[in-house]
Amino acid sequence: MNSPLPFDTNSQVLLIDDDPHLRQALSQTLDLAGLKVIALADARMLDMASARDWPGVVVSDIRMPGIDGIELLGQLHTQDAELPVVLITGHGDVPLAVQAMRAGAYDFLEKPFANDALLDSVRRALEVRRLVLENRSLRLALAERKELQTRLIGQAPSMGRLRDQIGALASTYADVLIVGETGAGKEVVARALHDLSARKDGPFVAINAGALAESVVESELFGHEQGAFTGAQKRRIGKFEYANGGTVFLDEIESMSLDIQVKLLRLLQERVVERLGSNQQIPLDIRVIAATKEDLRQAADQGRFRADLYYRLNVASLRIPPLRERSEDILTLFHHFAEAAAARHHLSLRELDGLQRTALIAHRWPGNVRELQNAAERFALGLELALDNNDTHTPTTSNHVVEIPGLGSNLSEQVESFERVLITQELSRPHNSLRSVAEALGLPRKTLSDKLKKHGLNFNGVTNEDTEQGS
Repeated sequence: MNSPLPFDTNSQVLLIDDDPHLRQALSQTLDLAGLKVIALADARMLDMASARDWPGVVVSDIRMPGIDGIELLGQLHTQDAELPVVLITGHGDVPLAVQAMRAGAYDFLEKPFANDALLDSVRRALEVRRLVLENRSLRLALAERKELQTRLIGQAPSMGRLRDQIGALASTYADVLIVGETGAGKEVVARALHDLSARKDGPFVAINAGALAESVVESELFGHEQGAFTGAQKRRIGKFEYANGGTVFLDEIESMSLDIQVKLLRLLQERVVERLGSNQQIPLDIRVIAATKEDLRQAADQGRFRADLYYRLNVASLRIPPLRERSEDILTLFHHFAEAAAARHHLSLRELDGLQRTALIAHRWPGNVRELQNAAERFALGLELALDNNDTHTPTTSNHVVEIPGLGSNLSEQVESFERVLITQELSRPHNSLRSVAEALGLPRKTLSDKLKKHGLNFNGVTNEDTEQGS
């Protein structure tokens, strides 16, 4: 019995006809026209599930033993309703072919037909197929971009670059190293990489290496057999084996002992795992995403982290900017978290006053987004906006001067930073033109346009012509 034949991604035309002479003649015609062809005598050899997103077209006779052209059309369209299928008909099959056209066939050719007619139909079908797949790809990219903007909120250029990097890496099989301070959102980035990948239906296993006791870390990660050590009363599947087909997220990887690092390096290189007490190598199909808050290169130089493991992990790396480096996102994030908390607790959300806004922007946020989220939660509950920070203070007024620490080393830098935050805040509000933004800020359009360029900001709701016009 023949095994199912998948759709070859290198082919452009799949030709199915049980007449060997006609099949050979049509194959030669398509081949001479520069089209790559797979010719089959029987549609039952096909794996129909492979039709999805195949970049080609199908040409099939209607009258065939086993699966005829009409039945084939139906099976193919259950997998991809937009796959072009051209049917070859005898004179008596024309009414049947017209019925098939109404059911979704792309075209039909009545025997005998000229070679040019076949080539014209196939080329038009290929162009339709190209446009369909191109539109699908664009829709998917837009959906992924929207998904990332929902998960990783912020208009700072550094966040835009981070989202672009995640979008580029998500569909690959590469392991990734995420570098970011405590509370910056390393697990959020790791989950985004998983959810936007082909592994999204597989498990996502998050492991905090720093929280594992040294006595159990090897068993937790790699598993063990019954009797492998005192207390091992039954076999245990380790985290890596449990994540087969999915993603493992290793947070605080810098806290791993050097002995465990050796085993992790071998796992990454060979993609196999051995349970404690076993000599059997278990193949793994996993993606490893590691995260650290330290400079692993420096740790390697100091002998606290294996250099070979660092270089193995650092093939693809992502840096999450700390919140203090993107002050323009602070108010947007605060409102997002506060609104979510108010909705969760069924409370009305009060407005921030000017001094509170200044305090939020001036704060250094050593706990990053996690600290900001906690502050927003307290605010939504009606509690005082208390910011716990040892190196900055809540802005206070003295002799009509407002001190805003953390925004710059001198007055000019503080003014520029605060200006950028105020413009970003206004851009996040509903506006249908740059004129509307300028009026809200009390600025001429040309002045606002110059400031947008200076601060690296943009307003998507206007044309280039509008941004270039002054008032």
